[in-house]
Amino acid sequence: MSKNQNNLDQELDEREEYRVTVELDDGDEIRCAILTIFDVDGQDYIALVPVDENDQPEEEGDAYLYRYFEDEDGNPGIDNIETEDEFERVSDRFDEYLDEQEFDAMG
Repeated sequence: MSKNQNNLDQELDEREEYRVTVELDDGDEIRCAILTIFDVDGQDYIALVPVDENDQPEEEGDAYLYRYFEDEDGNPGIDNIETEDEFERVSDRFDEYLDEQEFDAMG
């Protein structure tokens, strides 16, 4: 885990109410909570989960995975994952993250 990610994770923990609106490929917009930001092969990725009408993360359903970056002014941004190979690597790491969270919840 990179130092930047540690700092960001701490910031996210301190401010739990991060929400973003994502435009999907079909033009629909969906409001999401930031679940985590994680690194795969030196690239940061973000996992987003849809929120319900009460602005609470949905417990069931899909997570959206995107490349995460900050521009030269420090503003956050996301990009689509371009290849199936990249998506596989990111999905595998995200599954590991979920397993770690489940293990931590048991302890």
